[in-house]
Amino acid sequence: MKKIKILFATALLVLTACVTINIYFPAAEAKEAAEKIVDDVLGTKAMKPPTPAPGKDNQSMNLRLQQQGYAMSLLDILIPQAEAAGMGKFDADTPAVRKLQASMKKRNAQLKAFYESGAIGFTQDGLVADRDLSAVPLKQRGQLKNLLSEENKDRNQLYKEIARANGHPEWEKDIRETFAKTWIDNAGKGWWYQNAKGAWVRK
Repeated sequence: MKKIKILFATALLVLTACVTINIYFPAAEAKEAAEKIVDDVLGTKAMKPPTPAPGKDNQSMNLRLQQQGYAMSLLDILIPQAEAAGMGKFDADTPAVRKLQASMKKRNAQLKAFYESGAIGFTQDGLVADRDLSAVPLKQRGQLKNLLSEENKDRNQLYKEIARANGHPEWEKDIRETFAKTWIDNAGKGWWYQNAKGAWVRK
């Protein structure tokens, strides 16, 4: 009985924390939206880990499922309260977002060769920057500069627009960070990106 009470209290604390986080920034929903947009722009699929096969000893799994059952019951109570406090559907599919997405997708056809040559890469703040202009013929450098300027303009506007569409301009920083990681996760093999310290790394 004591063990059940402890599990119940733990589930309550975890759920309360999760709901509180979602009210301020729905990280999971933002990540899902970012993956959809980035995959469409780059035309690549992020590798997803395979679902592990169930083992012979399922006691720990059954315990987790039991705890999740308690959690879902509590969720039915807590979610309406959270929605009343401002948690709603995360919207990343507005006309403005679709227009920016289409623009970046079209431009990616021109940028792809520069990614592959290592001339440019993804930055840690969700943008694109030149990394090695020596890999670009002199006559193409002006074109690349314009492409980067247009791409970064669209990306900055994308993060701002998604935050605005959800009624939370203060989410722009979190959305940018979510997209920054997603661009890197979806980068092609051999492409370059900046790590957390700002150093260029080849994927």
